[in-house]
Amino acid sequence: MDFMKLYNEWLENATEDADLIAELESIKGNEDEIYDRFYKALTFGTAGLRGVIGAGTNRMNIYVVRQATQGLANYIIQKYGKGSVAISHDSRIKADLFMLEAARVLAGNGIKVYITSELQPTPVLSYLVRYFKCQAGIMVTASHNPAKYNGYKAYGEDGCQMTDVAAGIVYDEICKLDMFKDVKIADLDEAVKSGLIEYVSDDVYDSYLEKVMEQQVNPGVCEGAGLKVVYTPLNGTGNKLVRKVLKKIGVEEITVVPEQELPDGNFTTCPYPNPEIKEALQKGIELCEKVQPDLLLATDPDADRLGVYVRGKEPGTYHVLTGNMSGCLLAEYEISQMKEAGTLPEDGALIKTIVTTNLANDIAKYYNVNLIEVLTGFKYIGEQILGFETTGKGHYCFGFEESYGCLIGTHARDKDAVVATMALCEAVAYYKTKGMSLWDKMTEMYERYGYWLDGVQAITLKGKEGIEKIQNTIEKLRQQVPTEINGYKVLSARDYKLNTIKNMETGEVTETGLPKSNVLYYDLEGGAWVCVRPSGTEPKLKFYYGVKGTDAKDAEVKEKELGQYMINLVNSML
Repeated sequence: MDFMKLYNEWLENATEDADLIAELESIKGNEDEIYDRFYKALTFGTAGLRGVIGAGTNRMNIYVVRQATQGLANYIIQKYGKGSVAISHDSRIKADLFMLEAARVLAGNGIKVYITSELQPTPVLSYLVRYFKCQAGIMVTASHNPAKYNGYKAYGEDGCQMTDVAAGIVYDEICKLDMFKDVKIADLDEAVKSGLIEYVSDDVYDSYLEKVMEQQVNPGVCEGAGLKVVYTPLNGTGNKLVRKVLKKIGVEEITVVPEQELPDGNFTTCPYPNPEIKEALQKGIELCEKVQPDLLLATDPDADRLGVYVRGKEPGTYHVLTGNMSGCLLAEYEISQMKEAGTLPEDGALIKTIVTTNLANDIAKYYNVNLIEVLTGFKYIGEQILGFETTGKGHYCFGFEESYGCLIGTHARDKDAVVATMALCEAVAYYKTKGMSLWDKMTEMYERYGYWLDGVQAITLKGKEGIEKIQNTIEKLRQQVPTEINGYKVLSARDYKLNTIKNMETGEVTETGLPKSNVLYYDLEGGAWVCVRPSGTEPKLKFYYGVKGTDAKDAEVKEKELGQYMINLVNSML
């Protein structure tokens, strides 16, 4: 790709966005800056697009969004004739603009579009696809990335993020297009007047909330329970819907972090708006000192993931719940209540991703439900739900992944932090009736199932060289399969790219049974495990690991040692 030629083409043609014009002018003569923006195009994959906002093929801007949407339109027309698409956006910079540009392209291709009149969470978009019986959906979001990022997630007709096959077809269509010459664009006002673009009415959002409310397993348990909640939407989309649903179930004392209440794509008090990290929740933690709530809840900008702090035994103390912990608490609560009510299906299933804690395996075994493992990415959980519906075999009980996302119910087919906040408050109120706090319940689960502790770390390597190093490191591990990791004997080595599971003792090789993906996984003795994969949305090499201790302290020591070993191992291979 001739990056200077592309740059000059953009100087000539990218004239509709003043910000892009100024940026292109400012980097004249700076080959490094020009190269970084044009050395490659953002790849449209199963996570759609994600990148830094700015000028160039390697950035998020109206031209990249238009090109991607034209590719999507071509796919829809080829497969369905015309069809319809639902689109929404979160609070990120230019998110509303990107939504409207995508809508204009679809309308220009004669495809009906349903767009939201204001920002909405990702699970609402997933719901809208199903509600309107659309053939696709688009969510403009970069999830929990820093403020300089934006993204574009594409959904299929089932409300799940696009499958590998569909995304591959769309990407092939995109690659055929000149983004300045081959994109059809309708006038926005005319498309709205003609009905090709239609704004979603409030009653549709009300129907979404009704579906969320239907997921209660102990209706009314929060009423009069005296629950106190501190909540932060991290300047994103969760504010209205989370507060509405908590009020509806009887949570009266909801204190919202004022600095993070309103939508703000600059995320000034949480530059990295990720509920996984303490810095993003610092304002909420400070407010907890004053309010002394039962829970601190934080939804990420597109409200599909939930961060949680729970009150401890000592006054003023709070414990952070990892995504594995909150997911397992919710799995335990939902499934145990189904069993108690006599509604637990005989062919019920608990679904988790391969990098999610093995504590979930023990929960599934205890309640005699099927444990299904899928690749990283919630769409694979959604695919399992669709499989249950189409075959009539299997019933979805709960699904989650370690990265703070779960789904209760099947109204959406992506992670839903709105329903998760409701369920978590319900669980707190329920355990209160048993004389237990949520942390007491977590401790009880450890005593029952074992002290599982899991970790995840990442090494960031930016730019083209960084991406190459990440791929080279994965290949080194693939070629040099370890027999021992930090003193743990490797029992089996899974290579999801090669679709193999090798028994390290016998040498027997079997298939993984899952789609191909550039992921390596090692089952270790004593229940420990390690998984290495490149991030699908960021220039990171991620490694996950888990251990099982005899008690909390033993688990902490083992987890820390295994994590440090993996850092040293990966750094030595870079």
